[in-house]
Amino acid sequence: MDWLTQFPHMDDDSLRALKKAIDEGFRGFTRAYGDTIEAFFEPLQFFLIQSERFMTKTPWPIILVIIALVAWFASRNWKIVGGCVATLLLIGYFDMWDDTMKTISMIFVCTVLSIAIGIPIGIAMSRSDRFQNIVNPILDVMQTMPSFVYLIPVVMLLGIGKVPGLIAVVIYAIPPMIRLTNLGIRLVDKDVLEAADAFGSSAWQKLKNVQMPLALPTIMAGINQTIMMALAMVVIASMIGVQGLGQPVLKAIANQYFTLGIFNGLAIVGIAIIFDRVSQAYGHRLQKHREIIHG
Repeated sequence: MDWLTQFPHMDDDSLRALKKAIDEGFRGFTRAYGDTIEAFFEPLQFFLIQSERFMTKTPWPIILVIIALVAWFASRNWKIVGGCVATLLLIGYFDMWDDTMKTISMIFVCTVLSIAIGIPIGIAMSRSDRFQNIVNPILDVMQTMPSFVYLIPVVMLLGIGKVPGLIAVVIYAIPPMIRLTNLGIRLVDKDVLEAADAFGSSAWQKLKNVQMPLALPTIMAGINQTIMMALAMVVIASMIGVQGLGQPVLKAIANQYFTLGIFNGLAIVGIAIIFDRVSQAYGHRLQKHREIIHG
């Protein structure tokens, strides 16, 4: 009656052989194509290094003014601008400025990369139900896979460093960008699309002048969620060499430094609140503009 208490499974030798074959196959792929893949990501590494250099080498008052101007342009709200400046001043006062700038540069590059990859995929999904049915299970796996698992293949392919961490963060953070781009375009009123067809708009003109502007608030929500998920991945990515606020948190966990962990954790929370409030305010502005234009 063992079959009632023990679930039937592959015998140990076969399971061990299967795992060994998969591991050896991946190692063989890494040895054969690792250098090619690393060369492919060199432009991304250059972009990341230049972004980090700009954020860390530029005098802090200039960075503060730039962030304040971006916040004002996005929100047109002095309270949000003041909150951003006050948060950054507080972070700097507690000697976390350099790590914060490294983290912001990482999030900036991740967001740009997620937008560049996610929006075209979302558009393609919105145009094809078949493609959507193929991509949705992949996105489900990406969103439910434990975040630590993403580190294994990228480290085996590219080793320890900034680029592997960046790739792991993008894989973890990009699904909301794709899903909400697809959703925003699919939710565009069909009457509006019929009117565009009546005026002789091409598929590209409809996408550029009708669907994307109307879907922009939803797409902005996707960007917001991508940023939040990227920040959530910062501490985990620090395990493979990503510099910034995640490394002091990791050090605090390893050495039981309570204050170090709390301070840097609160700095990450502060950055998340800045990104969240600014992106949400920009999305609300777009929504109001849409309501004014379209009644």
